[in-house]
Amino acid sequence: MADLFDAVAIPAFTPVNLLTGFLGSGKTTLLSRLLKDPALGDAAVLINEFGEVGLDHHLVERLDDNMVLLQSGCLCCTVRGELADAIRDLHARRERGEIPPFRRIVVESTGLADPFPVLSTIKADPVLRHHFRPGNVITTVDAVNGLSQFDTYVESNRQAAIADRLVITKIDLAGEDACSDLIARLAVLNPDAPVVDACDGALDLAALVIEDDVPRAATLQSSSGFYCDAQQSLPAAGRAHSADFRSLFIIVDQPVDWTAFGLWMTMLLNRHGDKVIRVKGILNIEGEETPVAIHGVQHLVHTPVHMQAWPGDDRRSKIVFIVDGLDGNLLKRSFEAFAVARRAAEVA
Repeated sequence: MADLFDAVAIPAFTPVNLLTGFLGSGKTTLLSRLLKDPALGDAAVLINEFGEVGLDHHLVERLDDNMVLLQSGCLCCTVRGELADAIRDLHARRERGEIPPFRRIVVESTGLADPFPVLSTIKADPVLRHHFRPGNVITTVDAVNGLSQFDTYVESNRQAAIADRLVITKIDLAGEDACSDLIARLAVLNPDAPVVDACDGALDLAALVIEDDVPRAATLQSSSGFYCDAQQSLPAAGRAHSADFRSLFIIVDQPVDWTAFGLWMTMLLNRHGDKVIRVKGILNIEGEETPVAIHGVQHLVHTPVHMQAWPGDDRRSKIVFIVDGLDGNLLKRSFEAFAVARRAAEVA
Protein backbone atom coordinates (compact mmCIF):
# COMPACT_ATOMS: atom_id res chain seq x y z
CA MET A 1 0.00 0.00 0.00
CA ALA A 2 2.79 2.44 0.78
CA ASP A 3 3.91 2.54 -2.85
CA LEU A 4 0.46 3.69 -3.92
CA PHE A 5 0.74 6.79 -1.74
CA ASP A 6 4.28 7.75 -2.75
CA ALA A 7 4.59 11.34 -3.92
CA VAL A 8 4.14 11.95 -7.66
CA ALA A 9 4.16 15.14 -9.66
CA ILE A 10 0.67 16.67 -9.62
CA PRO A 11 -0.18 18.69 -12.75
CA ALA A 12 -0.87 22.38 -12.28
CA PHE A 13 -4.35 21.78 -13.71
CA THR A 14 -5.65 18.24 -13.31
CA PRO A 15 -7.59 17.13 -16.42
CA VAL A 16 -11.19 15.97 -15.95
CA ASN A 17 -12.37 13.52 -18.61
CA LEU A 18 -16.04 12.84 -19.27
CA LEU A 19 -17.28 9.38 -20.29
CA THR A 20 -20.77 9.75 -21.70
CA GLY A 21 -23.17 7.94 -24.02
CA PHE A 22 -26.84 7.08 -24.23
CA LEU A 23 -28.59 4.46 -22.12
CA GLY A 24 -27.33 0.97 -22.87
CA SER A 25 -24.52 2.16 -25.15
CA GLY A 26 -21.78 0.38 -23.20
CA LYS A 27 -20.35 3.12 -20.96
CA THR A 28 -20.07 0.84 -17.94
CA THR A 29 -18.37 -1.92 -19.94
CA LEU A 30 -15.85 0.54 -21.35
CA LEU A 31 -15.29 2.05 -17.90
CA SER A 32 -14.56 -1.41 -16.50
CA ARG A 33 -11.91 -1.88 -19.18
CA LEU A 34 -10.43 1.54 -18.45
CA LEU A 35 -10.15 0.69 -14.75
CA LYS A 36 -7.96 -2.31 -15.61
CA ASP A 37 -5.52 -0.31 -17.73
CA PRO A 38 -2.22 0.38 -15.87
CA ALA A 39 -1.90 3.68 -17.74
CA LEU A 40 -4.86 4.98 -15.72
CA GLY A 41 -3.52 3.82 -12.38
CA ASP A 42 -2.98 7.44 -11.35
CA ALA A 43 -6.61 8.43 -12.04
CA ALA A 44 -9.62 9.06 -9.85
CA VAL A 45 -12.90 7.83 -11.34
CA LEU A 46 -16.28 9.24 -10.34
CA ILE A 47 -19.13 6.82 -11.04
CA ASN A 48 -22.81 6.80 -10.15
CA GLU A 49 -22.88 3.59 -8.14
CA PHE A 50 -20.23 0.98 -7.47
CA GLY A 51 -22.82 -1.73 -8.06
CA GLU A 52 -22.99 -0.90 -11.79
CA VAL A 53 -19.33 -1.81 -12.26
CA GLY A 54 -17.86 -5.14 -11.15
CA LEU A 55 -15.03 -3.98 -8.87
CA ASP A 56 -14.73 -6.70 -6.26
CA HIS A 57 -11.89 -8.56 -7.99
CA HIS A 58 -10.01 -5.29 -8.52
CA LEU A 59 -10.50 -3.95 -5.01
CA VAL A 60 -7.50 -3.28 -2.75
CA GLU A 61 -9.18 -1.37 0.03
CA ARG A 62 -12.44 0.42 0.79
CA LEU A 63 -11.36 3.82 2.08
CA ASP A 64 -14.90 4.78 3.14
CA ASP A 65 -18.50 4.30 2.02
CA ASN A 66 -17.96 6.44 -1.09
CA MET A 67 -14.40 5.56 -2.07
CA VAL A 68 -12.42 2.43 -2.94
CA LEU A 69 -8.83 1.84 -4.04
CA LEU A 70 -8.13 -0.61 -6.88
CA GLN A 71 -5.15 -2.88 -7.50
CA SER A 72 -4.10 -0.70 -10.45
CA GLY A 73 -3.81 2.26 -8.07
CA CYS A 74 -6.93 3.90 -9.50
CA LEU A 75 -9.22 5.59 -7.01
CA CYS A 76 -12.98 5.13 -7.52
CA CYS A 77 -15.70 7.21 -5.91
CA THR A 78 -19.48 7.35 -6.11
CA VAL A 79 -21.15 10.66 -6.92
CA ARG A 80 -23.78 11.32 -4.29
CA GLY A 81 -25.07 14.83 -4.75
CA GLU A 82 -23.35 17.58 -6.70
CA LEU A 83 -20.40 16.75 -8.94
CA ALA A 84 -18.56 19.90 -7.82
CA ASP A 85 -18.76 18.74 -4.20
CA ALA A 86 -17.30 15.36 -5.11
CA ILE A 87 -14.38 16.89 -7.03
CA ARG A 88 -13.69 19.42 -4.28
CA ASP A 89 -13.63 16.60 -1.73
CA LEU A 90 -11.16 14.64 -3.85
CA HIS A 91 -8.95 17.71 -4.20
CA ALA A 92 -8.99 18.44 -0.46
CA ARG A 93 -8.16 14.84 0.45
CA ARG A 94 -5.35 14.75 -2.10
CA GLU A 95 -3.92 17.97 -0.65
CA ARG A 96 -4.00 16.46 2.86
CA GLY A 97 -2.32 13.27 1.68
CA GLU A 98 -5.27 11.09 2.67
CA ILE A 99 -5.63 9.46 -0.76
CA PRO A 100 -3.25 8.55 -3.62
CA PRO A 101 -2.09 11.61 -5.59
CA PHE A 102 -4.23 11.16 -8.71
CA ARG A 103 -3.21 12.97 -11.90
CA ARG A 104 -6.60 12.99 -13.68
CA ILE A 105 -10.30 12.44 -13.02
CA VAL A 106 -12.67 10.41 -15.20
CA VAL A 107 -16.39 11.12 -14.71
CA GLU A 108 -19.01 8.66 -15.95
CA SER A 109 -22.27 10.50 -16.62
CA THR A 110 -25.76 9.01 -16.68
CA GLY A 111 -27.18 7.87 -20.03
CA LEU A 112 -29.78 10.65 -20.23
CA ALA A 113 -27.45 13.45 -19.18
CA ASP A 114 -26.77 16.52 -21.28
CA PRO A 115 -22.94 16.58 -21.14
CA PHE A 116 -22.60 20.36 -21.02
CA PRO A 117 -23.44 20.87 -17.31
CA VAL A 118 -20.71 18.39 -16.39
CA LEU A 119 -18.14 20.27 -18.46
CA SER A 120 -19.27 23.66 -17.20
CA THR A 121 -18.94 22.56 -13.54
CA ILE A 122 -15.20 23.13 -13.56
CA LYS A 123 -15.28 26.64 -14.97
CA ALA A 124 -18.30 27.73 -12.93
CA ASP A 125 -16.84 26.69 -9.56
CA PRO A 126 -14.36 29.28 -8.19
CA VAL A 127 -12.26 26.60 -6.45
CA LEU A 128 -12.19 23.99 -9.19
CA ARG A 129 -11.21 26.29 -12.04
CA HIS A 130 -7.89 27.05 -10.30
CA HIS A 131 -6.95 23.37 -10.00
CA PHE A 132 -8.72 21.46 -12.79
CA ARG A 133 -9.29 21.72 -16.56
CA PRO A 134 -11.52 19.90 -19.07
CA GLY A 135 -9.95 16.81 -20.65
CA ASN A 136 -11.15 14.61 -23.50
CA VAL A 137 -14.83 13.71 -23.78
CA ILE A 138 -15.34 10.03 -24.69
CA THR A 139 -18.80 9.08 -26.01
CA THR A 140 -20.01 5.52 -26.52
CA VAL A 141 -22.44 4.89 -29.40
CA ASP A 142 -24.52 1.72 -29.74
CA ALA A 143 -24.07 0.19 -33.22
CA VAL A 144 -27.41 -1.61 -32.93
CA ASN A 145 -29.62 1.19 -31.59
CA GLY A 146 -27.58 4.32 -32.24
CA LEU A 147 -29.39 5.55 -35.36
CA SER A 148 -32.86 5.22 -33.82
CA GLN A 149 -31.63 6.97 -30.67
CA PHE A 150 -30.28 9.88 -32.73
CA ASP A 151 -33.65 10.16 -34.46
CA THR A 152 -35.56 10.15 -31.18
CA TYR A 153 -33.49 11.64 -28.36
CA VAL A 154 -31.88 15.07 -28.33
CA GLU A 155 -29.51 13.96 -25.57
CA SER A 156 -27.87 11.28 -27.72
CA ASN A 157 -27.13 13.88 -30.43
CA ARG A 158 -25.56 16.24 -27.93
CA GLN A 159 -23.46 13.47 -26.41
CA ALA A 160 -22.06 12.54 -29.82
CA ALA A 161 -21.58 16.11 -31.03
CA ILE A 162 -19.56 17.10 -27.99
CA ALA A 163 -17.14 14.14 -28.10
CA ASP A 164 -13.40 14.22 -28.65
CA ARG A 165 -13.43 10.44 -29.09
CA LEU A 166 -16.35 8.35 -30.40
CA VAL A 167 -16.39 4.67 -29.40
CA ILE A 168 -18.83 2.45 -31.33
CA THR A 169 -19.95 -0.54 -29.28
CA LYS A 170 -21.69 -3.81 -30.26
CA ILE A 171 -20.38 -3.75 -33.81
CA ASP A 172 -20.28 -7.54 -33.67
CA LEU A 173 -24.08 -7.55 -33.21
CA ALA A 174 -24.96 -5.02 -35.92
CA GLY A 175 -25.03 -5.54 -39.66
CA GLU A 176 -22.47 -3.97 -41.98
CA ASP A 177 -25.06 -1.61 -43.51
CA ALA A 178 -26.16 -0.40 -40.08
CA CYS A 179 -22.58 0.40 -39.10
CA SER A 180 -21.96 2.28 -42.35
CA ASP A 181 -25.09 4.38 -41.88
CA LEU A 182 -24.16 5.09 -38.26
CA ILE A 183 -20.64 6.19 -39.17
CA ALA A 184 -22.09 8.47 -41.87
CA ARG A 185 -24.43 10.04 -39.29
CA LEU A 186 -21.55 10.56 -36.87
CA ALA A 187 -19.57 12.28 -39.63
CA VAL A 188 -22.32 14.90 -39.78
CA LEU A 189 -22.81 15.21 -36.03
CA ASN A 190 -19.10 15.43 -35.24
CA PRO A 191 -16.92 15.50 -38.35
CA ASP A 192 -13.53 15.76 -36.65
CA ALA A 193 -13.75 13.25 -33.78
CA PRO A 194 -11.87 9.95 -34.29
CA VAL A 195 -14.23 6.94 -34.40
CA VAL A 196 -12.97 3.67 -32.90
CA ASP A 197 -14.36 0.15 -32.51
CA ALA A 198 -14.84 -0.97 -28.90
CA CYS A 199 -14.56 -4.60 -30.07
CA ASP A 200 -11.07 -4.03 -31.48
CA GLY A 201 -8.70 -6.05 -29.32
CA ALA A 202 -5.87 -3.66 -30.16
CA LEU A 203 -7.81 -0.59 -28.99
CA ASP A 204 -5.50 1.76 -27.06
CA LEU A 205 -7.66 2.60 -24.05
CA ALA A 206 -5.26 5.16 -22.62
CA ALA A 207 -5.33 7.07 -25.93
CA LEU A 208 -9.06 7.65 -25.45
CA VAL A 209 -8.40 9.61 -22.30
CA ILE A 210 -5.05 11.26 -22.90
CA GLU A 211 -5.15 14.32 -25.14
CA ASP A 212 -3.24 14.65 -28.39
CA ASP A 213 -0.04 16.65 -28.47
CA VAL A 214 -1.69 19.16 -30.83
CA PRO A 215 -4.60 21.37 -29.74
CA ARG A 216 -8.03 19.88 -30.29
CA ALA A 217 -9.03 22.65 -32.67
CA ALA A 218 -5.96 21.96 -34.80
CA THR A 219 -7.41 18.60 -35.89
CA LEU A 220 -10.06 20.28 -38.02
CA GLN A 221 -8.25 19.84 -41.30
CA SER A 222 -8.16 16.70 -43.41
CA SER A 223 -5.99 15.98 -46.44
CA SER A 224 -8.53 17.82 -48.58
CA GLY A 225 -8.32 20.89 -46.35
CA PHE A 226 -11.46 20.45 -44.27
CA TYR A 227 -13.64 17.66 -42.97
CA CYS A 228 -16.89 19.51 -43.71
CA ASP A 229 -16.89 20.40 -47.39
CA ALA A 230 -20.50 21.55 -47.34
CA GLN A 231 -23.15 22.49 -44.83
CA GLN A 232 -25.04 19.38 -43.78
CA SER A 233 -28.22 18.75 -41.86
CA LEU A 234 -29.73 15.74 -40.16
CA PRO A 235 -33.18 14.80 -41.45
CA ALA A 236 -35.14 13.06 -38.73
CA ALA A 237 -36.38 9.53 -39.38
CA GLY A 238 -38.78 7.55 -37.25
CA ARG A 239 -40.16 9.64 -34.43
CA ALA A 240 -39.36 13.31 -34.94
CA HIS A 241 -37.26 14.98 -32.28
CA SER A 242 -37.10 18.65 -31.42
CA ALA A 243 -33.48 19.05 -32.46
CA ASP A 244 -32.24 20.26 -35.83
CA PHE A 245 -28.55 19.37 -35.69
CA ARG A 246 -26.28 20.39 -38.52
CA SER A 247 -22.63 21.06 -39.17
CA LEU A 248 -21.47 24.18 -40.96
CA PHE A 249 -18.24 26.01 -41.48
CA ILE A 250 -16.90 29.47 -42.15
CA ILE A 251 -13.77 30.14 -44.20
CA VAL A 252 -12.28 33.64 -44.04
CA ASP A 253 -9.70 34.78 -46.59
CA GLN A 254 -8.64 37.94 -44.72
CA PRO A 255 -6.86 38.08 -41.36
CA VAL A 256 -9.35 38.31 -38.51
CA ASP A 257 -9.46 41.14 -35.98
CA TRP A 258 -9.15 39.35 -32.62
CA THR A 259 -11.09 41.95 -30.63
CA ALA A 260 -13.95 41.99 -33.12
CA PHE A 261 -14.04 38.19 -33.23
CA GLY A 262 -14.13 38.00 -29.44
CA LEU A 263 -17.05 40.41 -29.26
CA TRP A 264 -18.94 38.53 -31.97
CA MET A 265 -18.39 35.17 -30.29
CA THR A 266 -19.42 36.55 -26.90
CA MET A 267 -22.67 37.95 -28.31
CA LEU A 268 -23.39 34.72 -30.21
CA LEU A 269 -22.93 32.51 -27.16
CA ASN A 270 -24.80 34.85 -24.83
CA ARG A 271 -27.83 34.69 -27.09
CA HIS A 272 -27.60 31.23 -28.65
CA GLY A 273 -25.12 29.31 -26.49
CA ASP A 274 -27.57 26.49 -25.83
CA LYS A 275 -27.86 25.93 -29.60
CA VAL A 276 -24.16 26.19 -30.42
CA ILE A 277 -23.30 22.64 -29.43
CA ARG A 278 -19.66 22.94 -30.40
CA VAL A 279 -17.28 25.32 -32.16
CA LYS A 280 -13.70 24.62 -33.19
CA GLY A 281 -11.44 26.61 -35.42
CA ILE A 282 -8.05 27.82 -36.57
CA LEU A 283 -7.82 31.59 -36.94
CA ASN A 284 -5.41 33.75 -38.88
CA ILE A 285 -5.26 36.68 -36.47
CA GLU A 286 -4.10 40.03 -37.80
CA GLY A 287 -0.54 40.70 -36.64
CA GLU A 288 0.20 37.08 -35.69
CA GLU A 289 2.58 34.83 -37.63
CA THR A 290 1.08 31.57 -36.40
CA PRO A 291 -2.58 30.55 -36.02
CA VAL A 292 -4.74 30.60 -32.91
CA ALA A 293 -6.84 27.51 -32.17
CA ILE A 294 -10.24 27.96 -30.53
CA HIS A 295 -12.54 25.37 -28.97
CA GLY A 296 -15.89 25.88 -27.27
CA VAL A 297 -18.86 23.86 -26.04
CA GLN A 298 -22.14 25.80 -25.78
CA HIS A 299 -21.50 28.72 -23.38
CA LEU A 300 -18.09 27.37 -22.37
CA VAL A 301 -15.06 28.54 -24.38
CA HIS A 302 -11.64 27.11 -23.61
CA THR A 303 -8.54 29.28 -23.46
CA PRO A 304 -7.32 29.97 -27.03
CA VAL A 305 -4.08 28.19 -27.96
CA HIS A 306 -1.32 29.89 -29.95
CA MET A 307 -0.08 27.13 -32.25
CA GLN A 308 3.59 26.82 -33.12
CA ALA A 309 2.98 26.60 -36.87
CA TRP A 310 0.31 26.33 -39.54
CA PRO A 311 -0.67 22.71 -40.34
CA GLY A 312 -0.25 23.37 -44.10
CA ASP A 313 0.14 26.08 -46.72
CA ASP A 314 -3.44 27.32 -46.38
CA ARG A 315 -3.47 30.46 -44.20
CA ARG A 316 -7.22 31.06 -44.24
CA SER A 317 -9.21 31.04 -41.01
CA LYS A 318 -11.53 28.03 -40.71
CA ILE A 319 -14.27 27.58 -38.11
CA VAL A 320 -16.60 24.60 -37.83
CA PHE A 321 -19.86 24.76 -35.90
CA ILE A 322 -22.18 22.00 -34.72
CA VAL A 323 -25.51 23.75 -34.11
CA ASP A 324 -29.07 22.90 -33.18
CA GLY A 325 -31.67 24.90 -35.10
CA LEU A 326 -29.53 27.89 -36.05
CA ASP A 327 -29.57 29.14 -39.65
CA GLY A 328 -26.04 28.64 -40.90
CA ASN A 329 -26.31 31.31 -43.58
CA LEU A 330 -27.44 33.92 -41.07
CA LEU A 331 -24.64 32.93 -38.71
CA LYS A 332 -22.08 33.27 -41.47
CA ARG A 333 -23.42 36.65 -42.60
CA SER A 334 -23.38 37.99 -39.04
CA PHE A 335 -19.75 36.95 -38.67
CA GLU A 336 -18.72 38.58 -41.93
CA ALA A 337 -20.70 41.75 -41.18
CA PHE A 338 -19.19 42.14 -37.72
CA ALA A 339 -15.70 40.66 -37.60
CA VAL A 340 -14.61 41.03 -41.24
CA ALA A 341 -16.43 44.23 -42.22
CA ARG A 342 -15.34 45.98 -39.04
CA ARG A 343 -11.70 45.26 -39.81
CA ALA A 344 -12.14 46.46 -43.41
CA ALA A 345 -13.68 49.71 -42.18
CA GLU A 346 -10.82 50.29 -39.74
CA VAL A 347 -8.21 49.68 -42.46
CA ALA A 348 -9.97 52.10 -44.80
